[in-house]
Amino acid sequence: MKYSTKLLFLFLMLSNFAKAQQIPNSVCFYYNWYGSKAIDGDNYHWKHPVMPENDKDTTKKVFPGNGDIGANYYPAAGEYSSADSLIVKQHMQQMAKAGFNIVAVTWLGVQDYTFKSLPFIFKYAAQSNLKVCFQIEPCMRKTALSTVQEMIYLTKQFGKETAYYRDEKTNKPLFFVYDSYVIDAKEWNKVLCKSNDELLFRNTVYDADVIGLFCWKEDTAFFQNACFDGMYTYFASRGFTFGANPDNWNYLKEFANTNKLKFIPSVGPGYNDNRIRPWNKKNTKDREKGLYYDRFFEAALHCNLDWIAVTSFNEWHEGTQIEPAQSYQFKDTIYLDYEGLPDDYYLTRTRYYLEKWYNSKIK
Repeated sequence: MKYSTKLLFLFLMLSNFAKAQQIPNSVCFYYNWYGSKAIDGDNYHWKHPVMPENDKDTTKKVFPGNGDIGANYYPAAGEYSSADSLIVKQHMQQMAKAGFNIVAVTWLGVQDYTFKSLPFIFKYAAQSNLKVCFQIEPCMRKTALSTVQEMIYLTKQFGKETAYYRDEKTNKPLFFVYDSYVIDAKEWNKVLCKSNDELLFRNTVYDADVIGLFCWKEDTAFFQNACFDGMYTYFASRGFTFGANPDNWNYLKEFANTNKLKFIPSVGPGYNDNRIRPWNKKNTKDREKGLYYDRFFEAALHCNLDWIAVTSFNEWHEGTQIEPAQSYQFKDTIYLDYEGLPDDYYLTRTRYYLEKWYNSKIK
């Protein structure tokens, strides 16, 4: 008996899914910048300043941590260190439970305290059948040239790790570049275009898929000239930018396809950075007991996406985390929780939608 081409394709896709138990081309943004005095010498990021609105804002307030953190939610795991091996193991297991295939780890440089968490991340990512890529943060992308040098370093340092992400067809690593638009497209062109490559980046074993941040509709010109391999939207506050609005994703996907770019948009469970940016309340997005996440994902399902990302696993400062939270009160501060939902609700809900998205692609 012969299977039709469609049935054979379905069989192969389902077989691969059953084997992997992770959803291909699904990305979770992950932050390894949390510290404790015992492990890191300070409670980094749980201790957090209130961010000034502009140059005239003289705010000096700092949340000291130890119960009074720079976030509106409080983690179920407490004020952990990202270099605690048990925490990292737990996080990788939770992201695997949610169905992710790729963990996009924030990169702050080899001299940063966050570096020591990476061996644990790669170890436990491999154990959980996850792959690791990096999001290059602004402090490490001061120029286009220095950004590419960071990518080359990361591949040299971690390229042989089992969990280091490489495209199955091209063997290329994957990098996200946050706020890439700050650097002129002409500068990116010099280091990313095959015909104008100062480092011969494109013609070496360090070649990679480099994904820039798409914010505004006018950014199409940037991506036509900068020689990025793709674009991502990142923001979980729906409508914060043109790219963060799923109503625009069909347009952006068509643009990406025309220009042979990967398009990796992000969905998120909500947005709340009121403690560290009290002037930014206009961008707050209430979780609505999970309904905000549902609508965001449902909108994504109508866009026939090849990739999808979630912002974020644990960006607690902006309230986009899907990591379990707990009810907690410190003095007069009552932290938000997940409104009566189980603490792992967003993990299981993510798995539900990633599987729904995956199944929609193979019909």
